[in-house]
Amino acid sequence: MIMEVKEVMAKSILNKSWIADYCINPYIGCQHACLYCYAAYYTKRIYNIEKEWGKFVYVKINAPQLLLKEIKIKKKGSVYLSSLTDPYQPLEKKYKLTRRILEILIRNNCSIIIQTKSSLVLRDLDILKGYKNVEVGLTIITLNEEKARKLEPFSDLPTKRMETLKILKESGIKNFLFLGPILPFSDIEEILEIVKTAKDFVDKFYFDKLNFKPGIAERMNLNVTNEKLNSYYFD
Repeated sequence: MIMEVKEVMAKSILNKSWIADYCINPYIGCQHACLYCYAAYYTKRIYNIEKEWGKFVYVKINAPQLLLKEIKIKKKGSVYLSSLTDPYQPLEKKYKLTRRILEILIRNNCSIIIQTKSSLVLRDLDILKGYKNVEVGLTIITLNEEKARKLEPFSDLPTKRMETLKILKESGIKNFLFLGPILPFSDIEEILEIVKTAKDFVDKFYFDKLNFKPGIAERMNLNVTNEKLNSYYFD
């Protein structure tokens, strides 16, 4: 797959959020290219980017420098990484923006929530271990690797994410499993299987339904409208 990677200068980085007090998105776009991702809709609306989701990533190369400035003038609060991208997508190996951001947040004793689909988070165990104000979550929607590869084509497979949760637990880091979105064609047995597999090494479970934003049905090749999809949960 051809991926457009562009280095950009952000105007702000520590932004208000409804998940935590603040969110930080070191990247615009996401290499994981998950078909169900609602971030595609918001990214298009906020940045006016018409490119296909999963085929572009803009790197906010000044993110750490911006954070150093903003953290001094903004009221202290909890910080979520990330709301519209994955902070540990493959480009993080090269740019290390998330790692540098975490170092700043930890030095300032901020409460941190990390959510990812990548085992790359384990790279930063050296700075996360022993820090009490952090929790790390992995998103898992299925244990079926064939289904996962279709829906989340460039993410780590579910087995690798489960192993990452185990290692986080063994390392003394608070963790959570985010089971979302629960898709219209998921069944209760599949959901129970995920919970049973992870219950001995996960501190918390979160569940969320599919966020029906324009374009999701088309990306998932579902021959229904977003309004019809919505009825799966409310009929």
